[in-house]
Amino acid sequence: MSDARKRFPVVKAVLGVVAIAALLVALRLLPIGPWLVRFQAWVRSIGPAGYVVYTLAYVVACVCFLPASPLTFGAGAIFGFVKGSIVVIVGATIGATVSFLLGRTLMRKKIEALTANNAKFRALDRAITREGARIVFLIRLAPVFPYAYINFAFGLTGVRLLSYVVATFFGIIPVTLAFVWISDTAARAATAELTTTRLAIQIAGGILAVIATVFVTRIALTAVRKAGVDEPT
Repeated sequence: MSDARKRFPVVKAVLGVVAIAALLVALRLLPIGPWLVRFQAWVRSIGPAGYVVYTLAYVVACVCFLPASPLTFGAGAIFGFVKGSIVVIVGATIGATVSFLLGRTLMRKKIEALTANNAKFRALDRAITREGARIVFLIRLAPVFPYAYINFAFGLTGVRLLSYVVATFFGIIPVTLAFVWISDTAARAATAELTTTRLAIQIAGGILAVIATVFVTRIALTAVRKAGVDEPT
């Protein structure tokens, strides 16, 4: 393994820490706090429907090939760490399942056309044929793979629906917890809900979450490469 590859996870961790710091500074300087308070109040004012609306928004984002990361970060800011994590995990799993079923049925020809000349997808298909849901789980652990696209592509593989859903559900948990923790911390910082000591603890937790996510991703990518599927470029 080259020195560049060895340094790559460390670089990711450093960039993640810098991103957290930049986000917290922006939240202090910009009038995001009042906006966030009003939006949180609106979501809370509609009661349980707020959770349903947010979950459905996540499903729509998955199916429409829209970036879901803003929703992931938003969930922590709106619902807090525990409830936000649940909303994201449920919404992302449902969205991934709907996309999977569409890729296997109504959108099969379109997805086949998109993957026809993709050597990496063929390698992925062969790996899933050999190892089944384990590959799905590993790819979920490694957020470098485009989430919306891979959901549809999985529908063309031989993985069973139940195995796919279970692997997706558990595979997205680590990165979801990390992102929601960071957004919850940022929201609390913006709305001055935390004491200085508590904020420092939250930030430290966010940094550790980023580092853990980077190394989990590294392990997952190594396992995926051993199975014959390269990291997307």
